[in-house]
Amino acid sequence: MIVAEIKRILRKNGSSEKALILQGFFKTGKGEYGEGDRFIGVKVPEIRKVAKQYKNLGLKENLKLLKSSIHEERLLAVLIFVLQYESGNQKTKKIIYETYLTNTEYINNWDIVDLSAPKIVGDFLKDKPKSPLYKLVKSDLLWQKRIAVVASFCFIKNNDFSHTLKIAEILITDKQDLIHKAVGWMLREVGKRNITAEEEFLKKHCHRMPRTMLRYAIEKFSDEKRQLYLKKRKEDSYGL
Repeated sequence: MIVAEIKRILRKNGSSEKALILQGFFKTGKGEYGEGDRFIGVKVPEIRKVAKQYKNLGLKENLKLLKSSIHEERLLAVLIFVLQYESGNQKTKKIIYETYLTNTEYINNWDIVDLSAPKIVGDFLKDKPKSPLYKLVKSDLLWQKRIAVVASFCFIKNNDFSHTLKIAEILITDKQDLIHKAVGWMLREVGKRNITAEEEFLKKHCHRMPRTMLRYAIEKFSDEKRQLYLKKRKEDSYGL
C-alpha cells in the first residue's frame, strides 16, 4: 500500500512533456545507453521531497521501487537509501551497502549512480579495503564501472587520490563515453585539491586518453594549458 501511495505522489508531480524531454536527454532510444528506460517527468527536487517524506520506508518496500521500470522510482529508491545510510548505525550502513551492490542492475543510469555511489559505496569503503571497486571496474557492465569511478569521489574529498588514479588508469582505454566523462570528472576533482597529482597523471597518460576524458579533466585549466595538453595528445596520437 505504501509503495502504491508513493507511486501516486510521483505521478501527481509528473509531466508528460517533461517525460519526453528526459527520455531524449537520458538517451533511451534503441542502441543508446538508456535504451528502454521510462520516465514520468518528475523533477529531482520533487523526488528529494518524497525521499525525505518516506525516509523510513522498509527495505522490502524500497526494493520494489528500485526494481521499477520507471526511472524516477529507481532514483527515489537510491535517494531513500542515501538518507537511511547517512542516519544509520554501522549495521544499517552495511545492509544498505550490500543491498546496493547486490542490485546494481537497477542502478542503471548516470544520475542514479552519481547521486548515490559516493555516499554509499565510497563512504562505506573509505576505511576498508577497496577490492570491491576493482571488481566493479573490471565488469563488462557500464554502470558497475561508473559506480567504481564515481564512488572514489568520497576518497578524493578526504584527499586520498590513489584509488581514483588507479581506476582511471584501468579505464583509460574503455570504449564508453559515459566512462570517459566520469573518469575525466574525477581527475578534475583531484586537480582541484592537488594539481600536481592530476598533472603527473596527465603527463603520463594524456597521449592515450580519449578526447572527452581529457577535455573533462582539463576543463578548469587556463586556455593556454588546455591547448598544450590537447596538442600533446594529438601529436602523440599521430606518432609525431
